[in-house]
Amino acid sequence: MKILLSWSSGKDSAWALHVLHQQYPGAVRGLLTTVNESVDRVAMHGVRRSVLEAQARAAGLPLHVVNIPHPCPNEIYEERVGAAISEARADGFTHAAFGDLFLEDVRRYREDRLAGSGLEPLFPIWGVPTRELAFQMIEGGLRARIACVDTRAIDASFVGREFDQQLLHDLPASADPCGERGEFHSCVCSGPMFNGSIALEPGDTHSVPPFVWCDLKMGSGVIFR
Repeated sequence: MKILLSWSSGKDSAWALHVLHQQYPGAVRGLLTTVNESVDRVAMHGVRRSVLEAQARAAGLPLHVVNIPHPCPNEIYEERVGAAISEARADGFTHAAFGDLFLEDVRRYREDRLAGSGLEPLFPIWGVPTRELAFQMIEGGLRARIACVDTRAIDASFVGREFDQQLLHDLPASADPCGERGEFHSCVCSGPMFNGSIALEPGDTHSVPPFVWCDLKMGSGVIFR
């Protein structure tokens, strides 16, 4: 068994990695991330490539980057991700894992795209109630910052904040505690899936309505155990 994990830089994919390590020790052998090639940042999350690469080092796993244009037509996205999946299969990968939580249409899309590819889909944290899951992450030692918010769902003041119990308390009742409907995206800096911690410092904020991003930068303290 050789698993390629879809890696967004955020808490859900990081926690999926933690669960996969428990379920299939040693089976996760790579991370796959789409990067906006025009700005060299993780697509949607807006996380710098330097932070993404530090995460991969902390996880002790090879990083496979799929560069996509911005804007990215769906046919180009599927072509480039499909090529990465074919390459992974040729490299001996048997499964592709995702940190999806409950959106059935997203899961069906992934399953449809993998059909006939030779890679079997895995959803290690699927169906866990999201408030329960959010507290599991925090109590389990995961640390993250909010990298992007959709101001149609939550206030822009949440961007850059730590993903912690106070944040969960402050979220409006209409927002999913894990941001699964796109209310917010996160960037992980520490947790049981890493062999060290990444010092993340909130920088300037940028807005392209309705989204607001925080430019998260690595501080001087990048510590690996």
